[in-house]
Amino acid sequence: MKSLTLAAMLGLSALLAACGQKAETNDAAANATSEATGKVDATAGNMSGDMGTMEMPLAGAAKMAKGTGTVTAVDKSAGTITLDHGPIAEANWPAMTMAFKAKPELIDSVKVGDKVAFDIALKDGAGEVTTIQKQ
Repeated sequence: MKSLTLAAMLGLSALLAACGQKAETNDAAANATSEATGKVDATAGNMSGDMGTMEMPLAGAAKMAKGTGTVTAVDKSAGTITLDHGPIAEANWPAMTMAFKAKPELIDSVKVGDKVAFDIALKDGAGEVTTIQKQ
């Protein structure tokens, strides 16, 4: 048991030590290559095309999805709305009943039994209601 603990501690120490090291970037590698060969790549750091208008996904950004369903519960203290909803294609979810986090003003806008259309932000396998409208 002691050897297992010691191995785990050594592994964690190695990981922590590696966290402090900075990896060489492509620019630094290109500069080192240029200096060694005496040649400079005319395209290095210079991209063509209109990449400024290209949409780039944000790290950890939520994906948006739409759904319809019926409010089956409202829990103000937990900050959730429970919806019996149809399939949500964007999330690859079948029809089911589940609780979603929601802002207080959205929770206050619905009651049990309301038929609704809603938008959700999907992140890490969960969803948060961002808009909700009675049908």
